[in-house]
Amino acid sequence: MLKHNIRIGLFCGFAMALFHTGYAQTDTLRLNFQDAEKAFLQNNLALLAQKYNVEASKAMISQAKLWDNPVLSTDQNIYDGGSKKFFYHNSSLGEGQVFVQLSQVFTTAGKRGKQVQIAKADAKVQEAQFNDLMRNLHYNLQLDFSQLATLIEQSKVYQNEIVSATNLVNAIQKSYDAGNTSMKDLIRLKALLFGLQNDMVENSKQINDLQTELKTLLSVKETTFILPVINDVPDKIVKLDIPALIEQAKANRADYLSNQYQLESATHNLALQKAMASPDITLGVAYDKNSSYAPNYYGLQIGLPLPFFNRNQGNIKSAKYNMLSQETTVKDSEVRLKNDVVSAVNQYQLNQQLFSTQQIAFNEQYDKLFKSMLKSFQERQIGLIEFVDFFDTYKDTKLKILQQQYNLQKAIADLNFATGTTVIKP
Repeated sequence: MLKHNIRIGLFCGFAMALFHTGYAQTDTLRLNFQDAEKAFLQNNLALLAQKYNVEASKAMISQAKLWDNPVLSTDQNIYDGGSKKFFYHNSSLGEGQVFVQLSQVFTTAGKRGKQVQIAKADAKVQEAQFNDLMRNLHYNLQLDFSQLATLIEQSKVYQNEIVSATNLVNAIQKSYDAGNTSMKDLIRLKALLFGLQNDMVENSKQINDLQTELKTLLSVKETTFILPVINDVPDKIVKLDIPALIEQAKANRADYLSNQYQLESATHNLALQKAMASPDITLGVAYDKNSSYAPNYYGLQIGLPLPFFNRNQGNIKSAKYNMLSQETTVKDSEVRLKNDVVSAVNQYQLNQQLFSTQQIAFNEQYDKLFKSMLKSFQERQIGLIEFVDFFDTYKDTKLKILQQQYNLQKAIADLNFATGTTVIKP
């Protein structure tokens, strides 16, 4: 029996140690969500990487504005067969050959302006993708933050119950050893304790996983234990205007805006491809010393491709279908946006109705009742079956209350995520 008690104690200690390990680490970082947001915006490496992509796309706007470089070409004799000399040149006799040409391509049909418009639209797309990444990571941060706080509170429930159950098992073990308690009652309590210990271990594993995710999002030291501090959620139902929220979402949701900017880019690209059917003009001047019909020839050159065969038909057709495809994508994203907002509003209102400050008072009363029931069982005023049933009900109810609080936090996160802006502060 002594060995059995030692095993119970060791297992219980191991279960609680999984949770307490975080507090035993080098640092414990207490954060409310506003502080977590600041750290996230300043330190998240994925955001920093995407910022460079935005700056790279903006640089392409300047590139699109640049003119084509002029072309300078020259031709002079290497070997003069008459004089049998290399690089022969005699200015006084007018002998030797030098040819110099300078040419410049001039684009037509506003191609350069259309390329600039495409570059600007592509830069908007990159910026929207950056904002969408930030929106998604911020959503993950809010969920992880709230869930971690809930799991830590749940671990406290398990801790309290494990301590109480362990004390009961030890007391019943002594009573059994003295012949005053049946084996059935002892085994029932040990099974209850074993179930609590397993639940505590699973809860601690989830805490460890969320710690890893949050430390990655916030880029904090790997040995830090993050302890979330959750602000009180207002118990008053916030009135939400769905049409107004949909308009807010259209103005703020980066995924929707990205699709619009891609449509803008596709529209400009179609205009550019049509303009590409117009040939560009090459203008140039040339100097020829001796190879022309007259010495020291100066000439004007004009080059113009004749669009007999290639009028950019394929690229125009492809650009047109790409634009039509993107128009459909924008319509689809608008439908999804509206449904997301309506669903998030309904979910928030449902969870808000279930939440009330009366839960706090109920929690306190339930804790007092638990202590009273525990004392009654120890004094044998109630039976084992009645106590175990209450014990399970107490645990389940406490966990459901915590889960309900998390569900409200998640509903707020979903609403802010659906609208792309902070409608309700977490």
